[in-house]
Amino acid sequence: MDGQELQKLLTKKRIKLGYTHQEVANLLGKGITRQYYSMIEKGERRPSVNVAKKIGELLGIKWTIFFE
Repeated sequence: MDGQELQKLLTKKRIKLGYTHQEVANLLGKGITRQYYSMIEKGERRPSVNVAKKIGELLGIKWTIFFE
């Protein structure tokens, strides 16, 4: 999955669930800021395995897509 496809998927899932970037950051837990999540969604940053797993669980996606 390329960066643009990943961005579309993350944005679509987040919006479908009715979350803002801030709400996702809050739900992911300590150490995740709105800015950091936004950079992940835009493909500017790659999350750690732990953060990828949290995002996957929250948005209902496979966490491994960040590393394909």
